[in-house]
Amino acid sequence: MRINPDNKKIRYSGRIDWRNPKEPIWVYPCTSAEFKFTGKYLKIFLKNKNEYWQNYLGCILDGVQLCYYLDNKKENEIEIRVPENENGEHHVLFFKRQDSCHEMHILGFEIEDGAKLLELPDAQTRKIEVYGDSVSAGEVTEAVDYTGKTDPEHQGGYSNSWYSYAWMTARMLNAQIHDIAQGGIALMDGQGWFHEPDQIGMESAWNKIRFNKTFGELTEWDFNQYTPQVVVVAIGQNDNHPFDYMSEDYMCEKAILWREHYTEFLKKLRQVYPKASVVCCTTLLEHDSSWDKAIDDVVVSMGDSKISHCIFKRNGAATPGHLRIPETYEMARELADYIENLGIEEWK
Repeated sequence: MRINPDNKKIRYSGRIDWRNPKEPIWVYPCTSAEFKFTGKYLKIFLKNKNEYWQNYLGCILDGVQLCYYLDNKKENEIEIRVPENENGEHHVLFFKRQDSCHEMHILGFEIEDGAKLLELPDAQTRKIEVYGDSVSAGEVTEAVDYTGKTDPEHQGGYSNSWYSYAWMTARMLNAQIHDIAQGGIALMDGQGWFHEPDQIGMESAWNKIRFNKTFGELTEWDFNQYTPQVVVVAIGQNDNHPFDYMSEDYMCEKAILWREHYTEFLKKLRQVYPKASVVCCTTLLEHDSSWDKAIDDVVVSMGDSKISHCIFKRNGAATPGHLRIPETYEMARELADYIENLGIEEWK
């Protein structure tokens, strides 16, 4: 029995392009579809649009995590069959493991004839949103043999948003998440690694669903669709490329300009989320501490009691490579504790 993507018993999470309700588009990591069903088998149908890396679909069926390779050469419908189940009730979560290195167009699902979808329990009322880069997206998290080391050669298969500190933090807090994360992104256009030499910065991406021009027209996000009580801003890691001006001269023109732009970015977030607690941070990935000083100076200068700066125990010093699962857990545990200690009124 074919099930349309817009079936009301399917719960979606993430910034999704719903302009065509029969073909919602997934852009960001941690974007997901969740439902309960009966019967022995399950299929998902989708189209994958690839720009780089190899791409994979994440799936958790009855607590067991699975991973499916998406053939980049196919422009038509991809059919994925999940392994046979026992008869009875089942729970599935399909999710996007990677960032905007690809887009997924969800075409529908299938369960056996006579089976049915079941009601899900109520969604969590706690909501967080994360703005970040590859670490927030969970890039290369599964390369656990390289914990504390530089990255291995890979084609995207080690990347898994489920193990990002962002999604781990949300689970620790029993919160929904929107993960506005993109590998290589910096704050400002023209800096960082994403789409070099014409880099797209978070300033251009933050209010979009599609921000990667490779896949077509850019699409705006409606901020009325999701209102987080906590917003995490984890930007400042890739901004030192192609030149680490903040560490070279903290008072140079480029460094001052970055702090001004970071201030304006926080003001834009405050405009769309007037009541949210905003937590600024970087990550455990190695970087010069001048970037954390810059963030701290901006936070102090703003004088907003609901904008704060979280510094981790091994901030900027834990690893020269991307965070692996043990390191993302370490960061998530500290961040979750930090957020809980904010005493957010709506969470009490």
